[in-house]
Amino acid sequence: MADSYAELIGDTLDLLILKSLTWGPRHGYATAEWIDTATERALLVEEGTLYPALHRLEHQGLIEAAWGLSDHNRRARYYALSALGRRRLRAETEVWQEYAEAVGRALAWATSEAA
Repeated sequence: MADSYAELIGDTLDLLILKSLTWGPRHGYATAEWIDTATERALLVEEGTLYPALHRLEHQGLIEAAWGLSDHNRRARYYALSALGRRRLRAETEVWQEYAEAVGRALAWATSEAA
């Protein structure tokens, strides 16, 4: 169960990172901020989790990285969604939505047989 849970969290983080890049390139800190805001602070992504995920997605060809300057004139690595990443985001979004709906239906199930 622990491996499945860790895989689910990792897949969810990957999906959220890809989604955060749909509006253009972001550096890691901005990506973490977007996830924090978009989930209404329900998910806190720390550096030790975020940066390995960004590197993994880059290695898979789902995102591309380039150095640039942040809003505070600091050197930062910016990540952008690749064409492959866009396709993966669309596919995984459909899968996630079906999964969430199925779990929601199961949790809402209210019959005497369920008990």
